[in-house]
Amino acid sequence: MHQYPQRQRPDDRPRPPYPQYEDQPPRQAPQGYPPAAEQRGRQAYPDAHAQQPPPPPGHEAYEHPYEHPAGPPCPDPSAHIRPRPAGAAYDSDSEPPRKRSRRAMWISATLALVLLLGGGFAAWKLEWFSGNGETVSFGKDQASGKGSGGDGAGAQGAAKPSGDPDVQMPTGPKAEFKQTAKLDDGTIVAKTTLVGAKSGFTGDVWVWAPKQYDDPKYAKSGFPVLIALPGGEGYPTNYWADRSLGLHKAISDGVQAGTSLPYVVIMPVLNPDNKYYYDGSDIPGQPKMGTWMAEDVPNFAKANFRTYKSRDGWAFMGSSSGAFVGMKTVLQHPDKFKAVIASGGEIVPDSPLWKGHQAEMDANNPEKLAKKLIDSNGPEVYINFQIGTKEGGKDRMVKFQQQYGKGPVKTTIRDIQNGEHNGWHYVRGMKEGSLEWISKVLKAPKPEAG
Repeated sequence: MHQYPQRQRPDDRPRPPYPQYEDQPPRQAPQGYPPAAEQRGRQAYPDAHAQQPPPPPGHEAYEHPYEHPAGPPCPDPSAHIRPRPAGAAYDSDSEPPRKRSRRAMWISATLALVLLLGGGFAAWKLEWFSGNGETVSFGKDQASGKGSGGDGAGAQGAAKPSGDPDVQMPTGPKAEFKQTAKLDDGTIVAKTTLVGAKSGFTGDVWVWAPKQYDDPKYAKSGFPVLIALPGGEGYPTNYWADRSLGLHKAISDGVQAGTSLPYVVIMPVLNPDNKYYYDGSDIPGQPKMGTWMAEDVPNFAKANFRTYKSRDGWAFMGSSSGAFVGMKTVLQHPDKFKAVIASGGEIVPDSPLWKGHQAEMDANNPEKLAKKLIDSNGPEVYINFQIGTKEGGKDRMVKFQQQYGKGPVKTTIRDIQNGEHNGWHYVRGMKEGSLEWISKVLKAPKPEAG
């Protein structure tokens, strides 16, 4: 039995999208939302629309019977109406013209407005999803001009590396990517399936590259890589791939403002299933998720993108259980990764699968890894904790900082005002300073002169 008690993990689902209020706390979910999802773990993107309750007694919907303008309806409504010859003028003995009630006019006007707005919204959403499912590639072939959003025929290896020996051109083999989302600036989120050569695990990976990646000025430059990890079980999807959370836009906006580097974002599944959480580790007898995260995913990025050979171009970000995995991996492999943005307060391993494997669990404990790094005066690593002021867990961050935030382990804690335990608020924290913080310790791409 390991020494860390099990904790019930907080709700790691991204909140339903409210784009017009994306920097405000999300609306309170309906009571009981949704009970089935709570029991089966943090599934990504649950239906946010609860069934409407029935009306209270005495307020059931009803319809008014039609009342003829001339009086109550008779058994045969046409009996008192004389047919009018075609083209004849109206007279008092023929049927009086039916006037539209004010209520009907309001209903018609409202319906027209809804249809108009709905059509516009549908067109807007259609642009979001335009091209989804199509094969895309990243990195333009400068001779053909094909690349992101194209037909996948772009030759990434056409450019030669710059004079920087740290630049790593794509090594291949090239993966086949299918578009899953398109941002307003034309950049694309795409998905592929990665067969982990070293871990033996096969899982989905989503990727996003900034506009600068296809800019000819950067054709010979490496790009920093940010591996983004979700909370909860993180399977079968990675919610950071959803454009509505705003991660990719936050990076693009930060690049324009000069507060962020243009990262290539890699978004793998966190776990091999949604039955357990595996702490991103090689737990004996289980899929080797530690090897998947520290070896297979970075090698996949090197195979498909222009990156850096040194650790100066590699970092993690994650929320809740994903924050733990990112921090643990950086401390475990400081020769490969330099920094992490860890949101949500997870510090120590607590998978139920560690039972009977104390030594292996200790080898994946950030507290013990940090102490080992301090004692060996290892390479510097940078940990930026993020915590919402409306969630728990800051005490664990403060304790870690006090005990292990020294020597080569550089730590900082960012409070997100009115922040809760969700991806919306963690992205807000990144925009408010964490992206700028991590960008100062990582290597920037270098454009060619002219």
